[in-house]
Order: sequence, then C-alpha cells, then structure tokens
Amino acid sequence: MRVLVVASPLTGHVLPLVPLALALRDAGAEVVVATAGDGVAACPPELSPVDVAPGLRLGPLFGRLMLRRPLLARREMAGRGGTTAVGLLFGTLGARMAEGVLTTAGQHRPDLVLHESLAPAGAEAAARRSVPSVLVEGNLFDAGVLLAAALATYRPARGLGGLPPPARVLTSSPPSVVGPRTGTPMRAVPWTPDRPFDESFTRPGPRPRLLVSRSTVASPGPDRLMRDAVAAAAGTDLDVVLVRPDRRVTRRRLPPPVRTADWLPFPRVVPAAAGVVHHGGAGTVLTALAAGRPQLVVRGAGDRRTNGDLLAARGAGLAVEPGGITRALLERLVSDPALATAAREVAAEMAAMPAPADVVPDLLALAGR
Repeated sequence: MRVLVVASPLTGHVLPLVPLALALRDAGAEVVVATAGDGVAACPPELSPVDVAPGLRLGPLFGRLMLRRPLLARREMAGRGGTTAVGLLFGTLGARMAEGVLTTAGQHRPDLVLHESLAPAGAEAAARRSVPSVLVEGNLFDAGVLLAAALATYRPARGLGGLPPPARVLTSSPPSVVGPRTGTPMRAVPWTPDRPFDESFTRPGPRPRLLVSRSTVASPGPDRLMRDAVAAAAGTDLDVVLVRPDRRVTRRRLPPPVRTADWLPFPRVVPAAAGVVHHGGAGTVLTALAAGRPQLVVRGAGDRRTNGDLLAARGAGLAVEPGGITRALLERLVSDPALATAAREVAAEMAAMPAPADVVPDLLALAGR
C-alpha cells in the first residue's frame, strides 16, 4: 500500500501528521510526505519528505495578501479573523503547492491520501487519482470547517468545481475542550525529532519549573511574551526557563529565577514541569494537555486567541492579552489545584482516545488493502 501525506510548509502543520504516518509505515505502507519549506526539515527522513514548492516563501506571499486587505489583516493579527483570513491565506498557498503535489502523486501512485485541513491540494490529488482521502485534524478548530474555508479560495484558483468529501475525518481534539465533533476519534500524540538536549529537564527540580515557549513561526512585530515573562518572574521562587529565547531578551541580564535553554523536546520535558507559558499554538496546547500540565496562554494572531479561550473555559489554563503576564498569574499557574485537576482530567480523556496505530487497520481497509 502507498500513502501520500500532504501538509502545509510549516512545522506545526507537519508534526501532528507524523505519528499516524509512522504508524502506517510500521504497518508496511510506503509513505511519502508532500510539503515544502520548514515542513521538509520538520519531517523525519524515514517518511521520505518531498519539497513540492522549492523556493516558496510564505512571508512575502502572506504579506501581499494581507496588505491588500488591511481590515481583515487587523482582525487576523488580533485573533479575530475567524476562518476568512486563514482560508484566504492557505487556499492561496495550497494553489501554489498544487502542481508539485500532483506531480508527486503521479510519481508515488498512492492508494490513499492523508492531508491536514489547511492543505487542500491533498483533496485534489486524491480526486485526480480516484483514491480515498482522509482529513486529519491537526489543531483545535473543526477540520471540516477549516478545509471548507481553504477550498473556497483554492478551487477558484485552480479552476475546480466540487471535490469529493473525505472518506474519513480523524478528530483529535479532546471533546471536553472543543465540544462534540463528528468523525473518527484519534489521540493527538505529540511528536518531536530525536535530537541531543539537556536531559535534566526530564526530571522535576527543587522549585516549580515553568517552561516559556514562543512560536516556531516568526512574528511580524516584536514578541513581548518572553520579555513580559522575565519581568513577572523577578522575585518569585520559581524556575522559569526560556526555551529558544529571543536574542533581544537574552541581551539583558536575567533575574535569578530565569534561565535559558536551547531546543527541548516538549513531549519529554513538559511532564516534569509545573506549567507552560506560551503563545497559544495548537501543538503546544495539545502537548501540555496530554501531559496534564496547566498553561498560561497569551492571546494572539490566527487561532491563538481561540485556543487560549477554549483552554481557559475548560479550566485547564489561563488566557491573557499581550502584556498581561504578571507575577500573581505565574504563581497561580503552579499552585491552583483547580487548574491542575482540570489539566489532568483532559490528559486522561486524551489517553482514552484511540492511538494512531489503532486507526491504521480501518485506513488499510479503506484503501482496499
């Protein structure tokens, strides 16, 4: 059996697909991942990543689209753009990747196509090859809603009419956080590459440890998150670790509770932490939830406001506006029993969902293998 996996060229879009792709490979499937840019580097080599759009630069592409729509751009930067902006951005991006994806599909001749909701070229590739497609949820938004938003831009750009709906939709968001979803449940399994790191971070320390993380996607403006976390940590009895810190922050002398770390594999180090302070990206949200650790999210662009608000509504974390990190909130994050209990409840909920390997037999049957 041959499987084509299609993802947008961003680390956070490739990583959620890796555990399922590896499970299919372990079951004997020949797997190829079609992506580009940062997505190629994020994909493990055993999944045969293919750069389907060499030289593609997301910043200029997205920048031009938003410059023509300043009101929408402002809403999107505030996290209030809904699915309109994301559909425009990733529908246009998908159209730029389409010919490379179709070429890869022609070479690989897949029996099944897996794709995330913001990679609409996967749906076209499956339709043109007359094979089933599987839509894989990779964030807290409803996958079908996001795919429809991307297709609204993608189909006219490609001169397409309707496309067949996915044969399966795999949903990974915990229902107690996002509400009920239609589709086949599959546990979100955090995955990171195997690289050297300081393994002392896999063990709890003498003081409550807070990991402070920023997005893997560069922000168009100054990133206040780490600067604000440093200021709020001063004078606390916490171990505050800035992960991959902004150089503008580390140029200054850090107060004693704060230290820095290079790249860390969050699935391995978050369980030893007392909490996580971050930008609200879906990957970090789901990694911390899977580990049962409370989170403090700074609301921001794209889906980050929605992710933070969902987390806070569930009681498994806190959400603040930019500039809202305070000493009191950092101390509450590691001491509030209600936050810790809710986070553990969601972790148990996620652990009870089927693992990626558990859904593989159905996908093999779907492809007729």
